[in-house]
Amino acid sequence: MKDSNNFETKAIRTQTERTQHKEHSTPLFMTSSYMFDSAEHAKGLFDEEIEGNIYGRYSNPNTAEFIEKLCLLEGTEAGFATATGMAAIFASMAAILASGDHVLICQSVFGSTIQISDNILGKWGIESDLLDILDQDNWESKFKLNTKMLVIETPSNPALDLVDIQKIANICKKRGVLLNVDNCFPTPYLQNPAQLGADIIVHSATKFIDGQGRAMGGAILANKEITEKIKYFCRHTGPSISPFNSWILSKSLETLPVRMDKHCENALALAEKLEKNPLVKKVHYPYLPSHPQYELAKKQMRAGGGIVSFVLKGGIEQGKNFLNANDWLTHGVNLGDTRTIITHPASTTHSKMTSEEQQKVGIVPGLIRMSVGLEHIDDIIGEVERMIEVSSK
Repeated sequence: MKDSNNFETKAIRTQTERTQHKEHSTPLFMTSSYMFDSAEHAKGLFDEEIEGNIYGRYSNPNTAEFIEKLCLLEGTEAGFATATGMAAIFASMAAILASGDHVLICQSVFGSTIQISDNILGKWGIESDLLDILDQDNWESKFKLNTKMLVIETPSNPALDLVDIQKIANICKKRGVLLNVDNCFPTPYLQNPAQLGADIIVHSATKFIDGQGRAMGGAILANKEITEKIKYFCRHTGPSISPFNSWILSKSLETLPVRMDKHCENALALAEKLEKNPLVKKVHYPYLPSHPQYELAKKQMRAGGGIVSFVLKGGIEQGKNFLNANDWLTHGVNLGDTRTIITHPASTTHSKMTSEEQQKVGIVPGLIRMSVGLEHIDDIIGEVERMIEVSSK
């Protein structure tokens, strides 16, 4: 069924070749290395004249299945899986950029991405500049003659601002610059950057792709030429994913559509309810008509996603009281789980940023980020409203 155009069928029916045991479900290939049939076979593998597995750091059947699925779902030619999402982000930049190059990074990307550009790539002689997500009309003026890549994340974390992927991709193509898109929040089910002109798509599979807080993983998807550079880099630096995590994440893709549908349904219902709460100053959710980029969200996303952010009128003090009033929601920094997770970004995930930097990406002291889970929506809304009421006193 690989010729099917339907997401659900591709996610379920793409599978590594069955062994002689005729298993129905893909088995775990827990091996660090592989056997050669002959000296000629070994040489052919190392010379890349024939396809096959050599060593676990290079490839594994479970990982191959996971990547094949993601390529089909994102609409790319090739890809590589890594141990974490940040390993994918780093490899997608380090494998391409060289000393003397310049990279543009949207300021609202995940904080560790900026740490990479400032404190790691900078040591290698790679320049970087930050772009204001709210000033996309002026992005083109920031390009230099040595600009080689532009890195974005959309929707942004945690303010849920959007980047117009197609518009920025057209600018990048005109200038011969690679567009690298972190597609973690929407997943391939809600957004396909490659179809909008992106060159590289990066995922933290730890989030919605896994969906149950069990396994860490990342993926880089691109055309064959770019992927070969990434494979070379990863083959010699070793950020490879384990067979077990690949197996989990591949199986998780089978249920991604039904999970994302429910995440989106619950998130929209919660966002609509929060907008009516007099103790809430502002609600961020791409599929709310009040979102300033609502029309863009409808254009490039199939639904609004599973993340809702909101600002409490009582500022940081009420934010602290809100978290401490929690009874059963998960207070943590992960997201994309079956369980609803609450976070205060200013004091946790984005705490390394100055208050001025936080303000530029929409992080105000009273902002709460919620990864809306799959519990019954009445229970989620009931607990959140109770926490808001208690925190206001």
